[in-house]
Amino acid sequence: MERQKISIGALTEEVLKRLSNMLDNSNRGWRQLADAVSEQPKFRCSERELTSCSLQVLSAQGSPGRTLLAWLADRSCPLDFLLHCLRKIDHQEAVQYLTCSVLELIQITEQPQSKQATEGSRVVLTCRASGPPGLGYQWFKGKEEILDETGRTPELVLCPLAAAHQGHYICRVSHGENFVFSLWVQVRCVLSAGTSPLLCLFILFASFYMIAYGINVVISGCSSSLFPGSVSGLRITLHPQPQAVSEGDTLVLECNAEANPPAQYEWYHNTVAITQNRTRSLRIPCVTTANRGEYRCKVFNLYHEVWSDVATVSIGPSSITEASWEESHRGPGDHRTYRPGANPLQQADRPASSTKQFHATDKVALLIGNMSYAHLTQLSAPIADVHELANLLRQMNFKVVSLLDLNWQEMHSAVSEFLLLLDKGVYGLLYFAGHGYENFGNSFMVPIDAPGSFTSEHCLCVQNILTRMQEKETGLNVFLLDMCRKRNPNDDVIVLPGLLKVTANIVFGYATCADAEAYEVKTETMSNGIFISFLKRRVCEDEKVTFMLDRVAEDMGRFEITRGRQALELRSNLSERRSLTDQIQASECSASQSARNLQWAVAHDLPKSRCLQFDCGVKVQLGFAAEFSNVMVIFTRILEQPREIVSCCAQLTDFPADVDVDLKRSNQETLLEAGSLILIDEILPSPEVPNLYTRVQSLQRLKRELTFTVCLHFTYSNMDEEVQERQPVTVGKPLVSKLNLHEPRPPLSSSSSSCSLDSFNFPERSSLTEALASDSSSNMWSNDEATGIQSDVINSSSLFRGANVPEENNSSEFFDGPKPLVACKSLPLSQGKEKTYKFSDMCNFHSH
Repeated sequence: MERQKISIGALTEEVLKRLSNMLDNSNRGWRQLADAVSEQPKFRCSERELTSCSLQVLSAQGSPGRTLLAWLADRSCPLDFLLHCLRKIDHQEAVQYLTCSVLELIQITEQPQSKQATEGSRVVLTCRASGPPGLGYQWFKGKEEILDETGRTPELVLCPLAAAHQGHYICRVSHGENFVFSLWVQVRCVLSAGTSPLLCLFILFASFYMIAYGINVVISGCSSSLFPGSVSGLRITLHPQPQAVSEGDTLVLECNAEANPPAQYEWYHNTVAITQNRTRSLRIPCVTTANRGEYRCKVFNLYHEVWSDVATVSIGPSSITEASWEESHRGPGDHRTYRPGANPLQQADRPASSTKQFHATDKVALLIGNMSYAHLTQLSAPIADVHELANLLRQMNFKVVSLLDLNWQEMHSAVSEFLLLLDKGVYGLLYFAGHGYENFGNSFMVPIDAPGSFTSEHCLCVQNILTRMQEKETGLNVFLLDMCRKRNPNDDVIVLPGLLKVTANIVFGYATCADAEAYEVKTETMSNGIFISFLKRRVCEDEKVTFMLDRVAEDMGRFEITRGRQALELRSNLSERRSLTDQIQASECSASQSARNLQWAVAHDLPKSRCLQFDCGVKVQLGFAAEFSNVMVIFTRILEQPREIVSCCAQLTDFPADVDVDLKRSNQETLLEAGSLILIDEILPSPEVPNLYTRVQSLQRLKRELTFTVCLHFTYSNMDEEVQERQPVTVGKPLVSKLNLHEPRPPLSSSSSSCSLDSFNFPERSSLTEALASDSSSNMWSNDEATGIQSDVINSSSLFRGANVPEENNSSEFFDGPKPLVACKSLPLSQGKEKTYKFSDMCNFHSH
């Protein structure tokens, strides 16, 4: 009779939930599984059922994968077939997890025992196990399977016992492709009391003969065992223990087992094998937060395989204090002592300070948010994420360049200009929100013009940028990457960035773990990325930057909708207590800082407000405000009009093709209608005075001066027809357009990188040089005096809060009310009453 097969319904709810999380994606997900199981008609899903699965994303706790598994369970789909289909779609993670889960269902409840009995007696070896119905039993003597009737039952019967039955036995309990082994036991045959000494002597000589030919023999009743070595079971005597260690400490985990043959050891960290360690002791020096998680050891030999208990390791703040220490050299009289906080390269003849204070020579940040992809999924959150982070960084005196929707050339040029802002001791921060991927340990940011099947040639390698930053001898390098880290199947090239210097000043904050996706949350007016939603609450804390990001990771871990889907990953070699809030102390040589100030100001120079006088007697004011470094809002308002004119308005038109102006949303009465969801009204004229707003985007593509036409529409009191009067306006090259990011950049230094950012033709002069030479007023902040916004000459104290730079948005908290989730990175909010959500992935090479 065919052995009963275990059904999906036998799995626990925890296993089903974890499995459904793995299937809730578009790449090797539930749709592909539904196609695979349809090879058997009884498991085939109808179009209506598939649609019902898809609609599960609209509920807070909905899961298409869980719904599909429930239907398969109702149809008694066996686990063996489910594993077959998961292998068919190449979902290795689900196969490994399900195999381990089924294996754990099989537990041996009664181990066989070694027996010693006289010839002709009856010996029964018993092995019983609990688990899914239909368990199979196989008995082995040594390596030979016992094929008689009782060799396939829980009880192996040896009757009558004879000398041929002597040996070692083991039982294999299986279900489908999953199995566990019992302990080894030994059966000895004892000769009866009447056995003659002559027979014992004969057996003894025969045994010596068999041993000479490598045959194991045990004789009881005539002598003791003739061979000391025997196969025994495998038992773990020491399990690894949970630990809480600090950054910089050495982590030591131990596992020990008794086994014959001797046991081998294989360690795992968060289910990933640690291939470089095969000993009973796992030692990791100088741990970071990347080493936290669950550790487990697999112990095995030729016959057995067992797993240790799980040891959870948490990584806390550094326990290393700047205690006094001594340095001795092998020379007469060369003995020097250093005190806490002292420079080890100098003698500590000054009083010790209680804590060492770090400072930056300057702080600069480049923030890039890509949303409007030409060939990939459109994103929603980067505009709000870049805006909020820029405001928070400005509060900590960062010079911030914030850019939206850059193509490949523009991203390369923006990075080159960002590198010009760096110098020795400067804190540099790079934030990117958009599509991305990770291959072979390298992270890649995807520009908006990347093709559908893009590779590293179409993207920017983050590790390469880090190499270039380190050439500047920066004091702190922080990378915040709010993008997916799934592998790109179109890209098999292994990029080799330049060698990194051992500077101990690098911090990587990944919004999600390796081979995982990032998500965003949709609100009524805008979207926020999960990462920024938590980061903005703590980024201004006066803590070591790694401690601050650790707390962000803990906050994300407690958030119901991201648990098991998105978790912040921190990689750092930061050995000093450097914080984003550290004060700026300019170096004695201020020439480089002055150059940085001037260059930074070039990217933030706005046109001066101006008044236009029309022939009809109407006076119109033009004002300008920066929403981002490449997005500007122009407003118009009527200052004066003759009495005979009953109505008039000034509208903008005839913009150059280089910039992006949505004509349907231009000349609107509110910022919201103009498409600006986050610009602060306080920096604009009083709302009591009627204004029209026009939003100009993609200023980085402006190749000439920005020109447009102000078209005045007015009506006289004694006329019904509307009259128009036009004036052309030229405002120069505002904001980042002065840097000509659409042009290639020359190499800034001799880099050994093999994935150069500048592998193209270069102009003889940099755009910065041209901008400074062509515009002597580039160091001026400008706006209309009537708005109460001043115009100041650029200097080190006034750069940080220019009049036209939006301040932090005082919007409501992220979790104040129902906020559905949508777009590139999405998940449900499980708080309060039921809400409606949509899901999609911020994935670079596939879409929902």
